[in-house]
Amino acid sequence: MVTPPVGTAPTTAGTRIAVLGRGIVPADEPVLRADDLGVLHGDGLFETMHLRQGRPWLRDEHLARLATAATAVDLELPPVDALIDLLDSVRAGWPATMEGALRLVCTRGSEAGGRPTVYATVNQVPASSRAARRDGITVATLPLGMPADARTGLDWLPVGIKSTSYAVNSAARRWARRAGVDDVLWVSSDGYALEGPIANVVWLTGDTLCTVPAATTGILPGTTVAWLLAHADELGLNGSERMVTPAELHAADGVWFSSSVRGLAEVRMLDGVRREHCPRTAALHALLGFPVD
Repeated sequence: MVTPPVGTAPTTAGTRIAVLGRGIVPADEPVLRADDLGVLHGDGLFETMHLRQGRPWLRDEHLARLATAATAVDLELPPVDALIDLLDSVRAGWPATMEGALRLVCTRGSEAGGRPTVYATVNQVPASSRAARRDGITVATLPLGMPADARTGLDWLPVGIKSTSYAVNSAARRWARRAGVDDVLWVSSDGYALEGPIANVVWLTGDTLCTVPAATTGILPGTTVAWLLAHADELGLNGSERMVTPAELHAADGVWFSSSVRGLAEVRMLDGVRREHCPRTAALHALLGFPVD
């Protein structure tokens, strides 16, 4: 692990920023040029990891997904060791008892050319995320306006990546606030539930824990949900990827949204229909290792 020089390592749990090649910088110091393509065009990638006991959970899986995305958009990343050193420097000294959101951002850099811009940040997990994990969320379906397999049929369009081009995701979440719900679930024009703006959907039918297949739909392949399904047998459950309709979700024994920082948030209301609490939720939280306040 790379430790910042004496006198530069942050000692509080406020926002922390480290820039590749510069190390730790003050939180209020600019780190992007005005012509950075990540700002001008949303031309960049990011990954966010859950920091627990001061260490990033599923770090290697997140870095592997970032590398896959970078290949898809022709973005040259620094060596993985350099990225790990950057993450280690920004998280050094983070309180082990405090949850953190560790974000790694890589943009294409200056419009004039040159190396990518790479930096990492750490913030405390928001109270709203911890509350959603504890109390559950209300969700409304929102039409995506295309068939479930449309994106994977376009060989020019990178899919399943965490892009800094977040306008669609942000618009969906603004719509959710106006509609008085916590989150939305995108539905394809042919009637299948896909994903949320920042989450994968997970549901339980009998003894099978399911999620939507990313390979055939172009949704983001979630690191948290992949780990959950791979370890479902520890709870006596099977793991499966399959397509699902909103009607089938209404009939499911449990429905959750899964994401890297929020963890698992149970859907307690879907399209205005109240859902009963699933008795499996506590065991799923325990399996994932996310604290529930």
